[in-house]
Amino acid sequence: MTRRRRTDAAPDAPPVRRTHGFKRAAALVDASVRRAGEVRGFATARLLTHWAEIVGDEVARICRPVRVSWSQGGFGGTLVLQADGAQAPVVQMQAEQIRARVNACHGHAAIARVRIQQAPLDAAPGFAEAQAPFAGPPARPSAPPSTPPSPAVTERLAGIADPELRAQLALMATHLRRVP
Repeated sequence: MTRRRRTDAAPDAPPVRRTHGFKRAAALVDASVRRAGEVRGFATARLLTHWAEIVGDEVARICRPVRVSWSQGGFGGTLVLQADGAQAPVVQMQAEQIRARVNACHGHAAIARVRIQQAPLDAAPGFAEAQAPFAGPPARPSAPPSTPPSPAVTERLAGIADPELRAQLALMATHLRRVP
């Protein structure tokens, strides 16, 4: 699809993109998420939306960001994390690595301190209560082949003593046979 320039626009104006009234879903909620995040002290929503990527999966499973509070002097903020009581010492030992990773995400020393708040993660206030774990769709069990293995395959596998190995090799042979 070619982009057209408006005839009344300046020659160096960017081309007008026609969307036919459709908008991306992220664009619809971007302003409200940003406002809600700024109320809790989050300058960017990236810390919330990409928490597992920033701190790693193991740390993300045991703690969540609750808020960022900024000091009056402006020498960096305090990141408040919520962790289960039993996991709080583990998070406290990794506080310096978490601070370094969050600052690397921001690109400057935005966070000076990390404070741990002990509470169950399922009762987390603020943004953490809206987070739902997403691990992708459940793995589908492989269905048994609808066609039995050919007599040639059965004959070749007859010498294998282990019945499980023989069944898996027969299954693999039927799948390979179906590939064009």
